[in-house]
Parts: sequence; structure tokens; C-alpha cells
Amino acid sequence: MPKTFRFLIAILCFVGFAFIRFRESELFYDPLISFFKGYYQIAELPDMNMGKLLFHMGMRYTVHMILSLIILWVVFMEKGILKFALVLFGFLFVILLGVFFYLLHSYQVGEAGSLFYTRRFLIQPLLIFILLPAFFYYRKVNF
Repeated sequence: MPKTFRFLIAILCFVGFAFIRFRESELFYDPLISFFKGYYQIAELPDMNMGKLLFHMGMRYTVHMILSLIILWVVFMEKGILKFALVLFGFLFVILLGVFFYLLHSYQVGEAGSLFYTRRFLIQPLLIFILLPAFFYYRKVNF
């Protein structure tokens, strides 16, 4: 695959991340968006459909994961890296979703920090920004 084509695909994936971010309210059910834009330090959690929220968070995580895996593939073109990233994404999803669910059920006013950051890891493509430099370093050291 030509380098320019690979670069274009990676750029399109990053544009996809931006599109999801700017249209998040329209694409996904998430009543916590407006909650965290307000005075969440002194507010109760809004009423929400827990099943729908967890499903939409899972869908958003899946879309980010797919775009991230595409980026990793076009940058490195190595099945080992892709497999490792896929296992890592899956493992972190299970852990983070469990922690998020627990934090929602044990939420008390003024304790929104951990809920905010756990949710952020679920709905933002932060892992690609960790994995890209990590795999570049891995390749530099091992090749």
C-alpha cells in the first residue's frame, strides 16, 4: 500500500474522531454531557436510562477502537501489534465499563472526579495517543 494512501487513511480516521466529538450529542445518548458542562461538583446525577447509556458508551468505544486499529494498521502494518492492541482495547473496555457502572451506582454529590475520568477513557480515543508512541518506541528498540 503506498505511503501517501496510508497517510490519507490515518488522517481520515482522525477526522472521524473529530466528527464523533463534534456530533456526540446527536449520535449517542449521554445525559452526562450536559451534567459535566454544568455545576457537577454540587449536583445530583441526572435521570438516565442505564441500559441505553451503557449501550451507547459501548458503541462509541467500539467506533473509536475500530478507527484506532485502522490507524495502527496503516502506520505499522504488523498483525502482532494489531492483535495486542485489540486485546488491550477489549480488556480495558471490560474493566472501565465495570468501574464506570460501579461509580454511577455509588455516586455521591461532590465525588464526580473519578466518574468524569473513567467516562472520558470510555468515550474519547485516548488510547491511540498512548499506543502510537508506545509502538514507535517498541519498534525503535527492537529493530
